[in-house]
Amino acid sequence: MQLSARNQLKGVIKDITLGNIMAEIVVELPDGQVVVALITFTSSERLNLQIGDEVTAVFKSTEVMIGKDEQTG
Repeated sequence: MQLSARNQLKGVIKDITLGNIMAEIVVELPDGQVVVALITFTSSERLNLQIGDEVTAVFKSTEVMIGKDEQTG
């Protein structure tokens, strides 16, 4: 599979939560961090995603937001 998106992280599916419309897919990266993806239920079925599958999380976005809590005191 070749994609134009350069932001790709390989990992293993650790958890899947299926809803009526969406599926939450938890991917553990080699360093132990996790990435959570929300995809359509139909896409999760079409890809036949299973816990333990090796997958690639692909990020294609036009913006990244950063937030910071206001300091108190």
